[in-house]
Amino acid sequence: MGSRIHVKMCWSRAFLTGWALLLVHLLCSEAVPISIDKTKVKEAEKQPEEPPASVDTGLHYDRYLREVIDFLEKDQHFREKLHNTDMEDIKQGKLAKELDFVSHHVRTKLDELKRQEVNRLRTLIKAKQDLEGGNDIAVDHQALLKQFEYLNHMNPHTFEVDDLDRLIKSATKDLENFDKERHEEFKKYEMMKEHDRRVHLKTLDEDERKKEEEHYEEMRKKHADHPKVNHPGSQNQLKEVWEEADGLDPEDFDPKTFFNLHDTNGDGFFDEQELEALFTKELEKIYDPTNEEDDMVEMEEERLRMREHVMNEVDTNKDRLVSLDEFLVATKKKEFLEPDSWETLEQNQAYTDEEMREFEEHLAQQEQDLNQRADDLQKQRDELQRQQEQLNAQKIELQQAVEHMERIKTQKIDPPPEVHVEGNAIPEIHAVDDQLAVEHEAQPQGHQDSPHHPQETPQEHHEPQNQDLPQQGLPQTHQDAPPGHQEAAQGQHTLP
Repeated sequence: MGSRIHVKMCWSRAFLTGWALLLVHLLCSEAVPISIDKTKVKEAEKQPEEPPASVDTGLHYDRYLREVIDFLEKDQHFREKLHNTDMEDIKQGKLAKELDFVSHHVRTKLDELKRQEVNRLRTLIKAKQDLEGGNDIAVDHQALLKQFEYLNHMNPHTFEVDDLDRLIKSATKDLENFDKERHEEFKKYEMMKEHDRRVHLKTLDEDERKKEEEHYEEMRKKHADHPKVNHPGSQNQLKEVWEEADGLDPEDFDPKTFFNLHDTNGDGFFDEQELEALFTKELEKIYDPTNEEDDMVEMEEERLRMREHVMNEVDTNKDRLVSLDEFLVATKKKEFLEPDSWETLEQNQAYTDEEMREFEEHLAQQEQDLNQRADDLQKQRDELQRQQEQLNAQKIELQQAVEHMERIKTQKIDPPPEVHVEGNAIPEIHAVDDQLAVEHEAQPQGHQDSPHHPQETPQEHHEPQNQDLPQQGLPQTHQDAPPGHQEAAQGQHTLP
């Protein structure tokens, strides 16, 4: 809550002071009602010292705008034309044409400012492209620069009449739309505050909910219980400032004296910031930052509502400045002398029931989308975890296979080869040789020494067998043995 208030207040102040900056320098429609000596001597000498104290307009090209204005103000010819050009001529581009008559030094500096601004925009475009994942994609700066209407992107090197015309029109349009955007932001703020309250109530049991509702109603009534608020810009409201802030007798109230007292910069106009300062006493009747029931964001909205109301009634030429003549004319109107009562924010809800319903539906849809997104991310996470587990299992199997091969190499044991013929494994040759050796040893001693079968050495016996085995591809049986061996085999069966 505190951070929202801080952001909102800073944002509001930037907007107000921005208008003062832009309109005092560019949109002056009347000559300043002060003496010639003050204009030529004092104001000309103090002018260069004022820009550092100016406040950000809130525009993304604020620095560029202020620097251009500052350098144009240094040119005497342009400064004179500025003070003698009305609002309509400025909007039609007549003031921009005076750029052709400024000094060479000023034009050179404006060229440099424009080149710096174009480079800044290119850097921003590239940074945005990188954030969106397009690091390796070529950026078409010329195409993207089209979105910045306050300068001529086709000529990035020199500041021309078209650049000044674009800058004036863009700043005027953007700042005029700022009020509408601010009201929309405040409406969203109020609806979100109500939405959060409703959500909180759903988390409570019946007794707690009842207590919370009672507390809420109590705070509303307490906030609404304040002194009468004077109509902004009315005689009663200004007389109160005259008496309490200026310390003067209300019976001696004089509009012209009042105007001169509160024209703090002495330029002969009430800008928006000076007007808002007049409403401080009224706002203090309604809002106190130490009270739980008072919302400082709402106070800033109330302040701006008051300023807009006075501008609509008094600013007849719609240049967002109140001249002395406009002010004096307004003090003679019935609305100034006998104003209607001023309805504060608690009497004017910022949103309708239909807008609140649509807002909550939008929030519900956003929450649903976020939940779906969360589910999708969880599924992706589970799938990645499953794949990781499979990879870990494969890694373990591979390590075990490598360790097994290392053990085989260490023991110098080679796995016996197998020959496959028509899907059947052939018994190992060594096994056949061992069986024949056992049978040979099992023969009777006398049979081995018979005259028909002279004694053979094991080497002589196995050599012919080993020669026949590879040729036939099958293990040698008794039938394939030489005749002497067949008789020996038969003799084994006839032994008792």
